[in-house]
Amino acid sequence: MVKSIRPLVLFCGCLLTLFWGCGEKKHAEIVQKDSVGSAIKYASGFIIEKKQDYTVLEVTSPWPGAETHFKYALVPKEKLASMTFPKDAYDAIVGTPVENIVLTSTTHIAPLEALGELKTLVGFPDTDYISSSAARKLVDEGQIKDLGMNEAINTEMVLLLHPDLIIGFSINEDNNSYDIIKRAGIPVIYNGDWVEQTPLGKAEWIKFFAPFFQKEVVADSIFKEIETSYLEAVKLAKTAKNKPSVLTGGLYKDVWYVAGGKSWMAQFLEDANSDYLWADTSETGSIGLSLESVLEKAQNADFWFNPSAETSYTNLENANPHHRKFAAFTNKKIYSNAMEKGAKGGLIFYEQAPQRPDIVLKDFIAILHPELLPDHELRFIKPLE
Repeated sequence: MVKSIRPLVLFCGCLLTLFWGCGEKKHAEIVQKDSVGSAIKYASGFIIEKKQDYTVLEVTSPWPGAETHFKYALVPKEKLASMTFPKDAYDAIVGTPVENIVLTSTTHIAPLEALGELKTLVGFPDTDYISSSAARKLVDEGQIKDLGMNEAINTEMVLLLHPDLIIGFSINEDNNSYDIIKRAGIPVIYNGDWVEQTPLGKAEWIKFFAPFFQKEVVADSIFKEIETSYLEAVKLAKTAKNKPSVLTGGLYKDVWYVAGGKSWMAQFLEDANSDYLWADTSETGSIGLSLESVLEKAQNADFWFNPSAETSYTNLENANPHHRKFAAFTNKKIYSNAMEKGAKGGLIFYEQAPQRPDIVLKDFIAILHPELLPDHELRFIKPLE
C-alpha cells in the first residue's frame, strides 16, 4: 500500500513584492540580506524565503528520516538573464511562471487544480491513479501523457515532453530515473507532502506549489479558508456531549495495522472529539498488531474506521469471520475512506483529502456526533455497504 497520500489567524508578512531588476548582471549573493521567511505555520517539511529578486524554496523532509535538504531558486523568467548564482548554491534554478510540468503523486493534483494550473500538467506516472474529473479529461484528450510507473518512470518520454520541471516523489535518495532526468537539464523538485503528520500541515503544501506559478497570494487565500473552516469544526466538535470510542485499520496477511497515535488519522480523530483507543502511542505511521490483541482492546469500540480495502460487511466477514465479534460490525458502525473511487479505480481520498482536511474532519464529526452537523453530506468517509 502506497502512502502517498494538508485557523482563523492573520498571516503577517507572508508575501513581499518582487522588485524588477534591470541593467548589468547582478550576483544573487548580494541580496540575501534582504530575505525574510514566508508564513508557513503548520507544515514542517519545507521553508520559503522571499528575497529581493527571487524566491528560495527549501525542502527539509523529502522522505521519512531524510538527512539531505534540497534548496531551489525560483526566479522570474524576465530576470534570469540578468542574474548569476554561486556554484552549487542551489539544487536547481527554475524560471517562473512555469508553463508545463510533470507530477509524480496524486497528492500533487489537488493543489495544482486549486491554483487553476492543471493545464500545465503534461505527464504523470500511471495515469489510472488520477481521480480528478478535470484531470481525467486532460488524460483522455492526450494532454497528460502516461509515464509508466513512478519507481521506473519512462525517462525517454519525459525527455520528449521536455517539461520545465518535475515535482518528484521518492521514498529515499536512490532514484536512477531522476538522476538521468537531471543530467538532461530538467530540474527535479522533491516534494514531501506525504511525510507531514498533521491535517493542516499537509494542506499547507499548496504554498509549496504556488511560487512556481507566481500565485502565492492565491495560495494564501485558499489555505486561510481551509484553516478557518478546520478550526471552526474543531471548536464545534468540542461541544459534543459524548466521546465515542474508535478502532481503526484492519488485517493484512494476519497483521492488523492501526493508525499510530501521532499519525495524520489520529489527529483527525482527536480533533473530532473521539476516544481513539491507540491515541497514547507515539508512532506517526501504522502499528502492526495481532487480531487477538485488537479484539481484546477494541471489541466494544463504538466505531470502526478504514477496515483495509473492504467496502462491504459481506466482504469483511468473508475475509475473516472474527470480524463479526466486533460491536461496530454488529451495530453497523463501520466507515471507510475507500468507498469513493475515480473512473479508473484510484481512491479519491488519497488524492483529494490532504488538500481538504476541513471536509474530512466534518465527515468524522457528522459520523461521530450527527447532532452537530445534521445536514452535512459525507464526502470522503462513508459507511460500508
